[in-house]
Amino acid sequence: MSQKDTIVQDVHAAQDKLISSVKLSLNDAEALLREAASATGERATQLREQALASLKQTREALYDAQDEVLAQGRRAVRATDEYVHDNPWQAIGVAGMAGLLLGVLLSRR
Repeated sequence: MSQKDTIVQDVHAAQDKLISSVKLSLNDAEALLREAASATGERATQLREQALASLKQTREALYDAQDEVLAQGRRAVRATDEYVHDNPWQAIGVAGMAGLLLGVLLSRR
């Protein structure tokens, strides 16, 4: 398995983990806020605090995911840089073909 495939799998795993974490946390916060709406006094205050804690946890999960995505992006950039240095003519060919295709697509408009 290539480094690129490993990076792609890591990105997908991080996305799945983030999405499930955010969904769970938001569902918890929503349930707590609904219960707090019908509660009164100290119980309502306690439920609101729990909802805020759940939202704080979601925010932290998003920050962690952001850090992970940035780290994976850096790894992808490094892998691309290494590939271009190891295979300069192939990289030039790919860039030339991409430019040619883009030119053809833009000239049709």
